[in-house]
Amino acid sequence: MRLILGAMLALMGVPSALAQDRPRAAPVVAATDGARDFDFEFGDWDAHIARRLRPLTGSEEWVIYDGDSVVHKVWGGDANLGELDVKGRAGRIHGLSLRLYDPAAKRWRIHWSNSNDGQIGPAMVGGFSHGRGEFYDAEMLGARSIYVRFIFTGATPGTTKFRIEQAFSADGGKSWETNWIADFKKRG
Repeated sequence: MRLILGAMLALMGVPSALAQDRPRAAPVVAATDGARDFDFEFGDWDAHIARRLRPLTGSEEWVIYDGDSVVHKVWGGDANLGELDVKGRAGRIHGLSLRLYDPAAKRWRIHWSNSNDGQIGPAMVGGFSHGRGEFYDAEMLGARSIYVRFIFTGATPGTTKFRIEQAFSADGGKSWETNWIADFKKRG
């Protein structure tokens, strides 16, 4: 796991202190091309999200959101755009996910933007194997350098449901705390 995480961060050129502490690893190369890995997600979905309110603080307080997700093909499928609009007692999340395929590296880059701040976040880099996707990046959470991990499960052609879990690590990837669980169910 640490080798994969190190390789992913090396591919991204992560300048964080966390990335500098790890040994350099060879880039991870996908077994297949991967350019169609997100095709399963095109269309309209019902979204149910559980979000930890204060990650990496020991808090066990979660909030629930429900709403819609729509994913559109861009550039003939070499990119895609996901729109998320969910509401709950903690408010509304109106987000945009831009996924771009890098054919040379055979990897996807996922960028997230929230309408609350209108900024595009750093790329999470990764890919899929056997219906499971793993994506990583390094970010700041307040004044702390952390690793961020996305895991997609159930991501297979023709699926009618899948899950994304986001987790943070403040110890260089030794342990992870899940802070976002999103379940999607295909409409129609």
